[in-house]
Amino acid sequence: MTAHPPPMPPFRDPRLSFAKRIDDLLSRLTIEEKTAFLHQFAPAVERLGVAAFRTGQEALHGVAWMGPATVFPQAVGLGATWNPELVRRVGDAVSKEIRAMRAKDDRVGLNVWAPTVNLLRHPLWGRNEEGYSEDPKLTSAIATAYTRGLRGDHPTYWRTAPVLKHWLAHNNETDRSTTSSSVRPRVLHEYDLRAFRETVEAGAVAGVMPAYNLVNGRPNHVSPYLSEHLRTWTEEDLLVCSDAGAPSNLVDSEHYFDTHEEATAASLVAGVDSFTDHGTDSSQMTGRLRGALERGLLTEADLDTAVRRQLSVRFRLGEFDPEYDPHDATGEFDTPAHRALAQEAAEQAVVLLKNDGVLPLAPDTRIAVVGLLADECKLDWYSGTLIHRSTPLEGLYERFGAERVEFAEGVDRVRLKTSAGAFLHVPVAEGAAAEVRGAEGALDPALLTGRTDLPALTTDAGGTELALADWGEGVLTLRAPDGRYLSVADDGYLRASADQPGGWIVQETFRLEPHGNGHLLKHLGTGRHVSVSADGVKVADEDPEVFELVVAERGEEAVARAAAAADVVVVVAGNDPYINGRETEDRTTLRLPEQQERLLRAARAANPATVLALVSAYPYAVDPAELPAVLWSAHGGQAAGTALARVLAGDVSPAGRLPQTWYADDADLPGLLDYDVIGARQTYLYFEGTPLFPFGHGLSYASFAYGDLTARAEEMTVRVSFSVTNTGDVTADEVAQLYTRAVDASVPRPRRELLDHRRVTLAPGATAELSFEVPLTAFGFWDVAQDRWRVEPGGYELLAGASSEDVRLRTTLTLDGEPALPRAVVTDGLPAAGFDEHSGIEIVDRTKVSGDAVTPAGTATGELVYRACDFGRGVSEVTVEVAGEGTVELSLDGGQALAVLSPASPTSGPYDYVTLGASVVAAGVHDVHLRLRGPLRLAHVGFSG
Repeated sequence: MTAHPPPMPPFRDPRLSFAKRIDDLLSRLTIEEKTAFLHQFAPAVERLGVAAFRTGQEALHGVAWMGPATVFPQAVGLGATWNPELVRRVGDAVSKEIRAMRAKDDRVGLNVWAPTVNLLRHPLWGRNEEGYSEDPKLTSAIATAYTRGLRGDHPTYWRTAPVLKHWLAHNNETDRSTTSSSVRPRVLHEYDLRAFRETVEAGAVAGVMPAYNLVNGRPNHVSPYLSEHLRTWTEEDLLVCSDAGAPSNLVDSEHYFDTHEEATAASLVAGVDSFTDHGTDSSQMTGRLRGALERGLLTEADLDTAVRRQLSVRFRLGEFDPEYDPHDATGEFDTPAHRALAQEAAEQAVVLLKNDGVLPLAPDTRIAVVGLLADECKLDWYSGTLIHRSTPLEGLYERFGAERVEFAEGVDRVRLKTSAGAFLHVPVAEGAAAEVRGAEGALDPALLTGRTDLPALTTDAGGTELALADWGEGVLTLRAPDGRYLSVADDGYLRASADQPGGWIVQETFRLEPHGNGHLLKHLGTGRHVSVSADGVKVADEDPEVFELVVAERGEEAVARAAAAADVVVVVAGNDPYINGRETEDRTTLRLPEQQERLLRAARAANPATVLALVSAYPYAVDPAELPAVLWSAHGGQAAGTALARVLAGDVSPAGRLPQTWYADDADLPGLLDYDVIGARQTYLYFEGTPLFPFGHGLSYASFAYGDLTARAEEMTVRVSFSVTNTGDVTADEVAQLYTRAVDASVPRPRRELLDHRRVTLAPGATAELSFEVPLTAFGFWDVAQDRWRVEPGGYELLAGASSEDVRLRTTLTLDGEPALPRAVVTDGLPAAGFDEHSGIEIVDRTKVSGDAVTPAGTATGELVYRACDFGRGVSEVTVEVAGEGTVELSLDGGQALAVLSPASPTSGPYDYVTLGASVVAAGVHDVHLRLRGPLRLAHVGFSG
């Protein structure tokens, strides 16, 4: 008899829809297998031939953590290009490299955790480098382009599956797992949700990752917004992946739940589908899931919902159809096209902030390139390992010739003398291999440790001269003559062992602390001081060594010498992405570090033709008054130096534009934790001061004229057109920007709001006719009285120009819109968080599952205003739902108090609400004012009678 092969199970049948195939596969999985699928590292199901799967491949600006790959500019630099089509090509290249790398290393995942669409609301945020812009429209345009590139253009199968980070209102690293972002409804809808929404609606997003923080008192990992908003924006099954360790935070740091079983169940029910916790060890999370099932906190149907979403992504990635997957075993890696694209992106990201005519540089210019970043090509936590590398110095050597370029790094040359009179000495590392951190790739680079194969530091009579760089706030690095940085490995000994500062906990930073007639040398990674003993130089809890800092040369001296001999000085200043501003660490100031300020002053004093080139992950407050030219670029990836040199030489006319406001002073900034962009007048949308450089700013080597602005309103859109002409002498890009402003708005509206933009290349004398179709909804705002979007009738200015402040053309268009309606408080009451204005109030969670309440910030006093409340023919009673203790005082139109309500005794908990009533007489339309005193939560106000 002939043996017949077993029939093909339906989940393997490509003729069926993905939905039917997923149903079939889901029905074959046991509850234990479903539970195991919910950890980041889902095991194989061998009996069904289903492979293992992991969520999470970092790819913010290139493939990260898995070894060598093409490194593109940081995300904020991609945002500065204002070029969605370029960014789509970058995403396309990154996804092809992922496929190529996966073909050789199955640790490389296809579920890509990128891009980051958190808005760059506050420039001191440590992760500023990861976002695209402070503006939701620009952010969504760039993010949509990147996700489309990552996804690929096949109608069925995705090249990679992008996951947006970090949901939601996440702009602080300080206490990031315990702080709550108070986000009023208008800010929620008009600002924070908007960037996510428009990107998801574009159709190339596979999921999102909740952020560590809380929003309105509730952790993002149990946010009702996942179901109320996110999942309503698309018909696709979105996979929600937790951030690393966040599931445990719900109990361990946030204390939001008493047990991990409760926390895990609440996350799953809220919409988290994959748990990233405890690294590759899934036993903790699967144990919590089993415990939740046993306690009745979860059902198998809850597991099915989450597993279905994961399988939906896996099917779209072609895992179950390798013979039909057009991306399977394909890819491109480090191709000439990718190298050219990395250079093009770096060139387009350069922003010319000021130019008094010193740029571009003539071919025969003698150049001094100086500064701590002049010969650096810095990486960040989400970079891949460099295959190619170009520093500003190398780029200028290549472009102008080494004989015309002088270099001075500007570090202090020092030796460290011990109390015994000896000096720290770096032994020669005979035959030591030159290792680059992370070159082999790692699923979790935070676990990488320092080298112990190199000799530890010793002391001798002569010592070793070290290069000291102060990166601000006294945070130092010390580098040996062979280029290696002093670092501390797990054994506690100091070695010159690191190619660059880096790692989850940086082991290459120190601080000199005054002590007696010398200094203690504190190692910041361990928090211990350096000790010198018979068995070597190491960090220890006892007997710290007192060092004398012996300076052989100050950095300013070398900079001044080089500057004086040059025609033009290029000072390259900025940040190291691992120091003083990164994930886990916010900045404390906009100012340049003092050492770099000194270098800039020394260069300027020696040579007035000093160009400042800032290379940084975020804005700085610098004084450009005495500088003839200033440029900025984010860390530009592998081609950064070449790109900067080509811009300086005029081979490329700069056309990058600032993706966020550059403020002139720290005093212009709101509090880091103040997320109310409307009330605190934040970002270019609301800021009323004078910025150092405005949103959208960037100069060119050409000049451009704008003309022929027309605008007309149609049924669902506004059509706008204008022309841009290159009136200069060189071919250049211009970024034409279209803004709007509501003329006589009834509520606070943005001073300017970006509607659209276009980056165009124009030869001298050429004209581009630009047309835009703007949906009418773009002119709307979130009406808290009606709890929905509304376009207000009236005039709207349309402004076209080269930045948010450089407006060249304007016209006013009248839109019909919808008239305002008073609040129907007799039938609907007042949701406490739906206020128009507030002072001293924060929004908190009404319950652990859903809803908002308000409370005085810091348990003191807060005030709320609700405009145009319609009491009809009259009411005689007011009721309030409150928890805690304190008082609610009600008045109308700012008059005297009409009612004061207070619980007779404190309620038993923050979610144990009681309803209090009092007599009040009101009729017609009035503004309601509420004053809250004490640690009281107010959820709702009702009126009757």
